[in-house]
Amino acid sequence: MTDTEPPLPAATDETRSACIARLRAIQHGGDHRRAAIEAIVALQRFPADRNLLLLRATSLRFLGDIEGALAILDRLVADQPGFSLIHQERGLCHVVRRDAPAAIAAFRAAVSINPALAQSWHMLASLSRMVGDDAGAQEARSQELALQSLPYPIVQATSLFADGDGVGAEALMRRFLLDHGDHPEAMRLLAKIGLSQDVLDDAEILYAAVLAMVPDHRAARHEYAQTLLARHKFAEAGAVLAPLLAEDGDNLALREMAATIAVGLGQTDEAIRLYEQIRAALPDDPGDDAGLRAHLADIELWRGHALKTVGRLPDAIAAYRTAVTLRPDFGDGWWSLANLKTYRFPADDLAAMRAAQAAPGTSDVDRVHLNFALGKALEDVGDTADAWTHYAQGNALQRASSHYRPDILETNTAEQKRVGTPAFFAARADFGAPAPDPIFVVGLPRSGSTLIEQILASHPHVEGTQELPDIQRIVQELQGRDPDLDRPRYPAVLADLDRERARALGDAYLAGTRAHRVLGRPFFVDKMPNNFRHIGLIHLILPNAKIIDVRRSPMACCFSNLKQLFARGQEFTYSIDDIARYYRTYLDLMRHWEAVLPGRVLKVVHEDVIDDLDAQVRRLLEHCGLAFDPACLDFHQNRRAVRTPSSEQVRQPIFRDGLDQWRAFEPWLADLRSALGEAADAWRT
Repeated sequence: MTDTEPPLPAATDETRSACIARLRAIQHGGDHRRAAIEAIVALQRFPADRNLLLLRATSLRFLGDIEGALAILDRLVADQPGFSLIHQERGLCHVVRRDAPAAIAAFRAAVSINPALAQSWHMLASLSRMVGDDAGAQEARSQELALQSLPYPIVQATSLFADGDGVGAEALMRRFLLDHGDHPEAMRLLAKIGLSQDVLDDAEILYAAVLAMVPDHRAARHEYAQTLLARHKFAEAGAVLAPLLAEDGDNLALREMAATIAVGLGQTDEAIRLYEQIRAALPDDPGDDAGLRAHLADIELWRGHALKTVGRLPDAIAAYRTAVTLRPDFGDGWWSLANLKTYRFPADDLAAMRAAQAAPGTSDVDRVHLNFALGKALEDVGDTADAWTHYAQGNALQRASSHYRPDILETNTAEQKRVGTPAFFAARADFGAPAPDPIFVVGLPRSGSTLIEQILASHPHVEGTQELPDIQRIVQELQGRDPDLDRPRYPAVLADLDRERARALGDAYLAGTRAHRVLGRPFFVDKMPNNFRHIGLIHLILPNAKIIDVRRSPMACCFSNLKQLFARGQEFTYSIDDIARYYRTYLDLMRHWEAVLPGRVLKVVHEDVIDDLDAQVRRLLEHCGLAFDPACLDFHQNRRAVRTPSSEQVRQPIFRDGLDQWRAFEPWLADLRSALGEAADAWRT
């Protein structure tokens, strides 16, 4: 295209989609000159639109301007590397240039993103055969034939989904299934879309249906196991994965999934064994292969987490240090060292973290982790001003990527108070499953709940599990699909529960948590702190469960949360205003439960436990109906697996060092005290 081309047509006010559809029709009609010219006009209205740029590049190829087409495509690849059609079009340009290696590389990049590109597979088959790669040609031809065997709407929807149009792909598949009935590949694609959109219950149902129709569908089985993992259904995921492992036990990706399942089930020694097998199967020296170095760093990180859980601290430190050696900007590796709480960074580490945090190429995710790690490292050496700077930067970056809305929790709290009246609970006094097994430990994160769990789990009749997701899963079921967050269905829906349904939910909780009870003890601890929001539900479905509210002074607790980077969730901890509002809302709701369910919840104050361990342990055990056992006073000698950030702290005797750590940062916490309001002083009652 040159400056002597005909004048550009005037811009119109048509929509983006209408414009693209019109230009594609022109292009499909063979008028590539007109399509290329009008694409320039459209790009003035919709700058950098990937479809318009691709359309213009394609027309330039047909017009013989290969260099012009590639110039556009090279810019597009830099901006949109995950758009498969860009890579396919580059491959077609390289075919015109008779550059087979470049064309093959481009087509392989295209199908790695979007396996439904029949044209790319066809070209790969021809080109691979031409360069003597018979195996590659056979694989490509096999993929091409597989696509040809599928109904076109499934191929089309697969392509849309691969290139990011999940909404269009879902609409196409739902229409196809309505018109043609069950089809395993259509159902599998719909399940994949559900998995990507976090609609996990739908995805689980669809994958189960696919495997019922085609039991040996390897890809569907693998994706089904991933879905169950995402739902924290670890035992079920293991059962689904087992046939794949039996068939291909050397597959490292399957072993990684098996290790994740073992961690989820509390089988930490098995997880360590699997991670060590995986590490041994990978090259010792990854050389300049950045992808392999990153994968090895991930394996060492996961292995370190498992080693920390079982108290093998020197081995965990060695694994984390190997991870950051493999990838010096690996923020999660540095944070994992800091998150041991007892580790102290040498000066060289501080310099390495500072360099990585300041480097322009460091990702936002790594930068968040590095800021929190630097905050902890600088706090340990007494540089509180610089430490607070990094804590504040880490919190600001994390909060900027969060969708947390404090008003949602506050609305839920108001609804819990409106629904959960004394009369409401009195009318349902005989509801729920009667088993007394669960002991719920609730409160805020960093409130001392891990210490209470460790004390209880040192009793011969109590098993410590972990922060179990089962109550939240029941809440999601009660809320239903696409909940209105401003006018939630839950907790109002609790009024609709009858006796049978409440009993069924309690039984479902007990069944779902059974996989975590490996010691066979009569009682177990569910330490999910956020369950304080659902005490009314717990009371309805598990009336004989024990509930313990672990409370810590607000300045200490909120500061401890502000300097903690959580692996997932707890999005309320990344700003002073959010954590203060959360603490106030927590107090408000706990006061309500105390008023309407007197004696149901035991309040344990962390500072009181530190001051008088013996008295508080006896009080705790009495509430749980357990005889006193001196092992509970020697909780630090319990070598059980602990997965929370306090894992190393609860393996030490009681100490007071952490109670007033916040005071060193008091100059920066005036806003926190102000935001807490009356809760700053009236938090015990």
